[in-house]
Amino acid sequence: MSPNPYLSAATEAGEADDVGPAWDGDNDQWWDWYMSLADDGGPAGDLVALAALDLGYLPDDDTIVAELAEPYDLPPRAVETFAEDGFIVLPDVVSPGAAEVLRRRLGGLLADAKGSALRAREMIWREDPLVRAAVLSPRIARICAALLEVEALRLYHDSALCKEPGAGRTPWHHDAHHFPLDSHDVISTWMPLQPVPAAMGPLSFARGMDTWRLLADLAFDKVGTSYDRRVAQTLREAGAVIHDQPFALGDVSFHSTLCFHTAGANRTTQPRMVLGATYFADGARVVEHPTMVSGDWQVFIPRTAPGEPAASPNNPLVTGLAAPWQTE
Repeated sequence: MSPNPYLSAATEAGEADDVGPAWDGDNDQWWDWYMSLADDGGPAGDLVALAALDLGYLPDDDTIVAELAEPYDLPPRAVETFAEDGFIVLPDVVSPGAAEVLRRRLGGLLADAKGSALRAREMIWREDPLVRAAVLSPRIARICAALLEVEALRLYHDSALCKEPGAGRTPWHHDAHHFPLDSHDVISTWMPLQPVPAAMGPLSFARGMDTWRLLADLAFDKVGTSYDRRVAQTLREAGAVIHDQPFALGDVSFHSTLCFHTAGANRTTQPRMVLGATYFADGARVVEHPTMVSGDWQVFIPRTAPGEPAASPNNPLVTGLAAPWQTE
């Protein structure tokens, strides 16, 4: 029997750190496999019951689209903080009403997702106009471009993520290991669509843009949890500062492809719904040898061979002269 039930014979072949084979399953299977690599540490008691939010009046789609077209005033030193820490959490990026409407929309879009612990779907911006407006929004795009200090950004993909009640941790990782792009000018957003207290498993970050260098020589483990354990141990021994604060409704985090991060188990009775997206500097190319850790990357960058520019119709410009929302 395979040491990991989510791997095919082809992807399981070789040593545990051999991720060279291409992923040959779908993205639901990929998420089940990846979540299985987290060291959960055993049962954590009863789930915490959370009070339901009552936000009253909810905005319509047009109001949300208009909101997300408005500029966001970055706090002083936000760009410097991102460059130093590798991440930043910004308040009030979306209004509570917009978050609730998006949460309900994602709930419907994820109704048929098959993941057991984490239900996930990507590329939903292509089928839902409100999600498209959020993922390609001028507000989010301009924040990302400002933090990366680049002018032209393209979308890699969006992610609708629902971590079910009782679902375990997401393992420690950095996205440079996942995204088959030859650039470090890559940024990901994490937009929770409800408050995320500690018990719900907020995204947590290892502070320091260069912290990844502490972990560069650790061998990956594609069948078990040893990589996750060794990352956590190395960070502890190095005295790395871990940012693991709850998210208020409206908070959105932005992290570099080099930033190591994890997310805790959802120990509440409510699902944790998140809209995420990743953007990269225009001009990046697909790496020469994508691996199984990149999943079904050709869904996100179709009809593009290794070594070619990542500029398919699925990767629209979100900032720059050809950005679809730009009117000035």
